[in-house]
Amino acid sequence: MGRKNYFKLLSLSIAVAVLPFFIRGDYYLSVLVFMGLNGLIVMGLSLLMGYAGQISLGHAAFYGIGAYCTGVLTTHFGFSIYLSFLAGIILSVLVAIIVGIPALRLKGHYLAVATLGIGEIVFIIFNEWMKYTGGPSGLSNIPGVHLGNFQFNSSFRFYYLVWGINLLALFFSLNLIHSRVGRALRSMHGSETAASAMGVNLSFLKIQVFVLSAVYASVAGSLYAHFVSFISPNNFGLMVSVMFLMMGVIGGIHNIWGALLGASLLTFLPEYLRVFNQYDILVYGAILLAILLFMPEGILEGTPVLIRKLFRQRKT
Repeated sequence: MGRKNYFKLLSLSIAVAVLPFFIRGDYYLSVLVFMGLNGLIVMGLSLLMGYAGQISLGHAAFYGIGAYCTGVLTTHFGFSIYLSFLAGIILSVLVAIIVGIPALRLKGHYLAVATLGIGEIVFIIFNEWMKYTGGPSGLSNIPGVHLGNFQFNSSFRFYYLVWGINLLALFFSLNLIHSRVGRALRSMHGSETAASAMGVNLSFLKIQVFVLSAVYASVAGSLYAHFVSFISPNNFGLMVSVMFLMMGVIGGIHNIWGALLGASLLTFLPEYLRVFNQYDILVYGAILLAILLFMPEGILEGTPVLIRKLFRQRKT
């Protein structure tokens, strides 16, 4: 995947390892945990949308499948956490294959509407299957994660679990996009006709990347459920899917590092805007609008371009 990416990954790993020692308070450590969870989901969206060119407005569904699967199996049926995690991944894969085969035959806004519909169907199931999900009241008393006798019972410990998985997913994703499969994804994004002419199996490749992004979201959902110990359908609705999409677009969805940057920024930003009291949503919207207007490529790629433009204007 190249020396540059290895250096970035190593630098990020060191930063992740030492950052908690400079953070005071459990609250901000919890924010870092959510940043890692969001980053994992948006990473999968970057592979699906930024590299493969397939739109998804229903990824909160797979996030919810992972969360509810592990939550229901551990609380109602006494399954072990590891089996519940695995069951969530398998169920997400099956759902992704079943809905992906017909949905991914569509293109553009038709595909967006189809994935939106998938998300809404899953949301309704979470709401109506009250016997197991708890319906609108949610599902509580979800047990914490443990590894043998070691309990991940604090934000400090859970932070390292989440970011350890995040870094592994990042390492895998970087290798994937710099492999033959990654080149096929980019060629499909550029022109499906040209990619098909070069022998790329478009249907199979679309399903593969859709399933992979669903697995990322499912793992994040399972981790989320065991971290907060309470989940409700509102955590996995349409606006959550839109927020994941916005994270990718703001950071730069065509670059895996940009997706991670966008997830980090939009996780932290609302916390620092609370000082504006009831006007925080207006400030938040204005910031997002400014980024979309002046850096449509995303912050990662758009910042250097914007700086060069400003520098040229000063010269003239």
